[in-house]
Amino acid sequence: MRIFFVLLGCYLAAGASVAREPVPDKTARPGVFLITIDTLRADHVHCYGYDRIQTPALDLLAKQGIRFTQAFTPSPITNSSHASIMTGLLPSSHGVSDFGVPLTAIYPTLAELLAKGGYRTAAFIGAVILDSKNLAPGLDRGFEFYDNFPELTTTKSRWGRIERRGMEVEQRAESWLNAHPAGAHFVWVHFYDPHDPYEPPPPYSDVYKDQLYDGEIAYADSALGHFLAYLKKQGWYEGALIVVVGDHGEGLGEHHEDTHGILLYDSTTHVPLIVKLPEERDAGRTVDAQVRTTDIMPTILGLLGVAAPASLDGDSLEPFLNGIVAAPRTVFGETEYPLRFGWAPLRSIRKEGFKFIEAPKPELYDLRADPGELRNHYEPWDGTVQKLRRVLAEVSAKSPAHGESSPGAVSVSTIDELHALGYLGSADARSATDVPEPSLLPDPKDKIEEQNLLHTAMMASEDGEPNKARVALEKVLQLDESSAIALRQLGRLEIASRNYAKAAGYLRRAQDARPNDATVALEYGRALELGGDLPGARDALQASLKLDPHQFAARLSLGRVYLSLNDSKAAEVQFEEAVLLQPGSSEAQIDLAKALIRQKKFADVVDLLEPIADSSSSGAEMFELLAEAYTGLGRGQDAQRVQSQAKALQKSKRPQ
Repeated sequence: MRIFFVLLGCYLAAGASVAREPVPDKTARPGVFLITIDTLRADHVHCYGYDRIQTPALDLLAKQGIRFTQAFTPSPITNSSHASIMTGLLPSSHGVSDFGVPLTAIYPTLAELLAKGGYRTAAFIGAVILDSKNLAPGLDRGFEFYDNFPELTTTKSRWGRIERRGMEVEQRAESWLNAHPAGAHFVWVHFYDPHDPYEPPPPYSDVYKDQLYDGEIAYADSALGHFLAYLKKQGWYEGALIVVVGDHGEGLGEHHEDTHGILLYDSTTHVPLIVKLPEERDAGRTVDAQVRTTDIMPTILGLLGVAAPASLDGDSLEPFLNGIVAAPRTVFGETEYPLRFGWAPLRSIRKEGFKFIEAPKPELYDLRADPGELRNHYEPWDGTVQKLRRVLAEVSAKSPAHGESSPGAVSVSTIDELHALGYLGSADARSATDVPEPSLLPDPKDKIEEQNLLHTAMMASEDGEPNKARVALEKVLQLDESSAIALRQLGRLEIASRNYAKAAGYLRRAQDARPNDATVALEYGRALELGGDLPGARDALQASLKLDPHQFAARLSLGRVYLSLNDSKAAEVQFEEAVLLQPGSSEAQIDLAKALIRQKKFADVVDLLEPIADSSSSGAEMFELLAEAYTGLGRGQDAQRVQSQAKALQKSKRPQ
């Protein structure tokens, strides 16, 4: 334990140094620093009464600021919850209820409003799930600098590819501030570390070896401590407005939910919220009234004297900050993530000591007598149920996104990133949601064990443990033999292991479960193609394109199957369609050239490849095909020239 107390001493020393900051110029506008800590339960923070962890940076802010003991997020999903923090709106209002769904420009963000007020704005994110280029489009609006992830990376490590350690995020924020020291700043820093998998770096992995989730929180707190010490060193801390909040919590097995996103219990919606005012006004105050993370945006704007949008779901927390007794706020919760699994979405309302969850099997909890939400008192004729259900229905009916479902349009590579983070994309469960009423879908709480196993399988695949993933997926099939998600994942695992016949068996079962899913039909066709069943692959790929004719991958695969079946004319048609879908694809152009050469259409090959032969995407194969076409046309000199280019490219790519 010696290392633990040495670590704690360093923390406390860093915290004490923050308090000795000289008083800055009080005429300057306060800097605003918003720190969001991903997947942070309120009851796993030391200043919230949890004694098994040390969080000195958060504890210091609680002493020098105002701590809200009953703060709640409207969403247990990262991009939705952050969109609510930045807009003061519920997910059903701003519409970001799924990964990749854009935050539309009609909803002003906190960064936009502060930028218009003259603030320098920057955001530093800890995971690709908040990358504004794909999984969180529109969240960068108003930020002068938004620290997205690189579009291309060769590393297979999760670090730098899909996640950044908290200390790296903090250092990137420092670097930007060092380069832009002048003026008032609004800086958002996002620490992703407590999100699973729980892999804290040393010494936290040793100190918290039996409670790794807490180790991640302690590490994130240390990164926060470094950032606060930096603000002190720059002379910005004392006059700053600092808000620290969790975006959502973590199930940790409560209500049988291992992680988050599916259910709406307090384990995943109750978050810490601490506000440090400039000059440490009202330091040490604790507010026990129920509040929302949608209240953060109007609070910051109100404290700065910036006009807030006319229609918000949140309200300023200024009365609580000023010590005025105010009524607790009604808390709404919602999650559409269960739809990714083909299960019903959930809505909840928390009001006057009760919590009602609208679900296929509705729930009512008396939170005063049952804070753990363990005893469901739902009766349809109960007066409290009827009152809360009526309020919830009214809010849902008036929301702009009511009745709409907007699956995120994300690329295949981004879907892979989602899987690596333990999430499903909308394509994973597309046809399972094609029912007239969501209430006709299975209740998520009855399917949570399946979700836990699917999550385990996704993370095991990411970690290169296919056998562990197989075991989890086979357990899913024991619970639901027609689980298309499990069958698809098993099919992919077998394709990666080159067990093509076994893969085709799983994917055929997935297609039987989802006959209207074009992607499942595509994957089934590719498994058959790889296994040598070309007629079967042709039929499956044709069926896929009949369901969705705009699939680039399906066009390429079907064209290659036709080539293998010696039907080059049919192959030409498919490759032409692929080129129309993605005109810049050298892969499609090369395949089209092969089909044309099979038919001795050499002039068409030249017309196709000559304009792009010297582009950056040109490879040896393109020049070889062009040489074959020149030879077919009797242009021997041109054929020799491009053949030399092909050989030079091949030589340059050989290992030295």
